[in-house]
This record gives sequence, C-alpha cells and structure tokens, in this order.
Amino acid sequence: MPAITDKSNKAPLLKTGPMNHGTLACIDIVVTRRFYEEVLGLEVIQTSPRSLMVKKGGDYVYACVELPEGATKDDMEMLNHNGFEVYSPEEVQEAYKTIKAIKDEWGIKKVTPPRVMHGDHTFYFMDMDGNWWEVVYTDAGRYVDDFSDANSDLTGRHDLEHWVDVWNNDRKLMHMHDPEVRGKAKSNQADGKS
Repeated sequence: MPAITDKSNKAPLLKTGPMNHGTLACIDIVVTRRFYEEVLGLEVIQTSPRSLMVKKGGDYVYACVELPEGATKDDMEMLNHNGFEVYSPEEVQEAYKTIKAIKDEWGIKKVTPPRVMHGDHTFYFMDMDGNWWEVVYTDAGRYVDDFSDANSDLTGRHDLEHWVDVWNNDRKLMHMHDPEVRGKAKSNQADGKS
C-alpha cells in the first residue's frame, strides 16, 4: 500500500559494497549483441557462449544471458525499464525518430510517443527480447542528483501524507523527481493538482 516512509535507524544485516550488476535475458545472443552495440551503443564483452556483459558509462554492468533453446520469456513490465540519459529534449526527439525508423529491422516490439512526464522529456521502447528501455532528458539534472537534493526526498514528510491517495489514484506518475512537485513540497503548498 502506498505510504510516506521513514528512514530506518537499524544497521543493515548485509555488509555489501556498491551495487554492481543486474541481469537481462535474451533469445538470440548474436542478434542481441548486435542490437546492444549498433543501436544502444553499449560496451559489450562475451563471457561465455551464452552470456554477455554490457555497460555504458560508470561501473554498473548488466549480465545478459541467452535462454535455453525452447525456453519462453515473458515481456518485461514497462515499470521495470532501463534508462539512458540524453542532454536535451531535442536529443529525445531524435532518438525517438531513429527508433521508429529501425523498428521493423531490429524487431522492436513497442515504442511509446515522446512526452513530458514527471518533469522529464522521455520515450520508451521494448526490444526484440521483451526488455523495456527509456531515453530521457531530465530538466532537474541526473537521477543520481536526487540523492544530494534534500527537496527530492519524500522520506519522513508526513506533512504531505494527504498526497498519497492523489498520487496513487489520480496522477500515478507524479513524484519528487519532478521540479514542480519538489517546489510544492518545499513550500508545503502541495495540493496534488496541476
């Protein structure tokens, strides 16, 4: 159930280092590698006959593993997408045009139209393996910047508890990353409406 949360004061049970990888599944490792390099511009190494490691900037890596022959794969939920940042709304539009132009050639299953959502210029597409990707320009800076902006964190903001039903029922995609929403929260004049 959606709620305003509080930061825990308990020590973590696991003593881990930084997050370092995630996993994606693919149907055909040869086609997927070409797509990752030629369309997404990822750095790719092959770690076994049925696995790749991919990255683009930074230290976070995806392992991409080809499913066994005959195995089926459900499409990823759009909510579980993988995002690439660009540096202007025009670059979002250009990327969208490119994806639309190559959609059939690369077996891209779905493409959403570009839009402004939670303060970001964005569009999404589903690749031939059923994995969702986002191309996004954020007016407020990079997503990682939200960690250093106290106005981005809703944690403990019980004074905004009245937003929960509005966010959950009326504007599902509204969140603190949106500069307009952060501004309302900062001034505590939030009414959950545009």
